[in-house]
Amino acid sequence: MADLPGLPGVLSAAQLQDTVAAIAAEQLPDGALPWSRTAQLDAWDSVEAAMALDVGGAHARAAAAYDWLAEHQRPDGSWAAEYRDGRVSAPAAESNHAGYLAVGVWHHWLSTGDETAVVRLWPAVRRALDLVTGMQLPSGAISWALRPDGAPDGTALLTGNASLFQALRCGTALAALCDDPQPDWELATEHLQTALRTRPGAFADRSRYSMDWYYPVLTGAVRGAAAEDRLAAGWDTFVVPGLGVRCVADRPWVTGAETCELALALAAVGRRDDAIEQLAAMQHLRADDGSYWTGLVYADDARWPVERTTWTAAAVVLAVDAIAGTGPAAGLFADPGALQAVVPAGAPGPSRAGSDGAGRGARAG
Repeated sequence: MADLPGLPGVLSAAQLQDTVAAIAAEQLPDGALPWSRTAQLDAWDSVEAAMALDVGGAHARAAAAYDWLAEHQRPDGSWAAEYRDGRVSAPAAESNHAGYLAVGVWHHWLSTGDETAVVRLWPAVRRALDLVTGMQLPSGAISWALRPDGAPDGTALLTGNASLFQALRCGTALAALCDDPQPDWELATEHLQTALRTRPGAFADRSRYSMDWYYPVLTGAVRGAAAEDRLAAGWDTFVVPGLGVRCVADRPWVTGAETCELALALAAVGRRDDAIEQLAAMQHLRADDGSYWTGLVYADDARWPVERTTWTAAAVVLAVDAIAGTGPAAGLFADPGALQAVVPAGAPGPSRAGSDGAGRGARAG
């Protein structure tokens, strides 16, 4: 594994390596990367965990997780909402699950410069984002899921849409890298950003959830003064000093992933000290092996749910990387499409993957 940065007084590099190792320990032999070995897998959280593996230098493991997703992608570009033991346990097709592969593959490229992986995974990314853009509603927001008849549901969720804004930007960057332009994605991104910035009524009211508060900042849909105003407006509602971030405004429950994602949002807008403070606040969730409990009901001093998840640990790794700013993909959340992979000078980029998924090292997926 690669050398990782540490944050003095919060986490040492050795402690962060333990966390990466704890994530790797939950990966199954076929590459699947679930919440834990005995728990469910969903595409969104699996990608987040794979990104953490790349930060830790476990690039082959990250690639195996992405290959597992490509192999299990459905013909329409979607994944099931949940898998257990390699089998579908919840068949619904959710847009944010489909979109997030683009973020992971772009992060993998930034981390490794692995041309063959990009070419191999590009057809799956393209199918997924074609599905996502096909689910865009007249408001510019994107439907959260497909109905059983295959039509997009009329409801859009703010957190998922903010994540899709980042996914579309990463997908567009991959399209340029593969010399396979996708102008429809660029247009969809513009319409989505307009909805995220100016049409709050386009999204279901889930304002009691902290993710709806910070995610537009985390993923770059909102920046500048508007980002600062947004963060200030929800701060006292969601931030519990010394413990982290509430998952839900009306519950005495702080969660590690939400706290680290807020730290990522803060780092993305230049508030490094505040980001470090939040990362430090959630360390009470750390277990001896470097894994992390999901959350704490602080009114009862009780961990809940009683689980340690790969995606919570991954959020820690990604937050440390972003705050330290030394890794090749550390700036992903600050500006998803403006980064360059670390590759030898003069090395070629990936060759074009054709419309049938053909190309150097490509497979149907």
